[in-house]
Amino acid sequence: MNTASAYLTIRGIGVDVTYKNIKNLHIGVYPPLGNVRVAAPHRLNDEQVRLAVVQRLPWIKEQREQLRSAVRQSTREMVTGESHYVWGVRHRMKVVERPGRAHFEPDGERLLLYVPAGTSTTRRRELLDHWYREQIRHVVPGLISKWEPILEVSVSRWSIKRMKTKWGSCNRETGHIWFNVELAKKPPACLEYIVVHEMVHYLERHHNDPFTKLMEQFMPNWRSLREQLNNAPLAEEQWT
Repeated sequence: MNTASAYLTIRGIGVDVTYKNIKNLHIGVYPPLGNVRVAAPHRLNDEQVRLAVVQRLPWIKEQREQLRSAVRQSTREMVTGESHYVWGVRHRMKVVERPGRAHFEPDGERLLLYVPAGTSTTRRRELLDHWYREQIRHVVPGLISKWEPILEVSVSRWSIKRMKTKWGSCNRETGHIWFNVELAKKPPACLEYIVVHEMVHYLERHHNDPFTKLMEQFMPNWRSLREQLNNAPLAEEQWT
């Protein structure tokens, strides 16, 4: 099947478009961040797809809010037996209550949480968030050092934060790159993809054809890595 692709930004929402030998246009909203993907017939162009997405924005926003609500409702209780992902690998958490410094420690297929007795659930979540951030802090400098000479750019500043709808972002004016703390749950190659993606924005601001060509030049497998970040659809709609 002949395919072509594009990346459009529509009313502040990034939309991946794939043109295929199909009859109808499909719009999908995907977890975990509500990414929007469109499969469109070859007979449509970017502007026609843009108009179609604009017409469906209320539905898209509704699906994205449902996804975020589901995430809020599935908040971890931070108790023994829960599953937590670290660099794409599932670990069973074991809580060990004992005096001393609270901290996480990987142990084979387990993730040990050492905390003083009576530590609140909120505090345990804070400890996990901090631990995930530390994992990213240990890895990102090496990735940036690897890609700076390849891309011929210099990263002036980078930080980690929790983002609802993006895996990363880049401020072209300040050179500041942000990485989503949730990347610590994904395979390491996914973090490297986001590092390269945001660094390429130093070369091209928009998600346009030049940007796509740069990604294909420097990281030919970037599309498959993006697929790992955006799994099955939260919802999908077909219309003519």
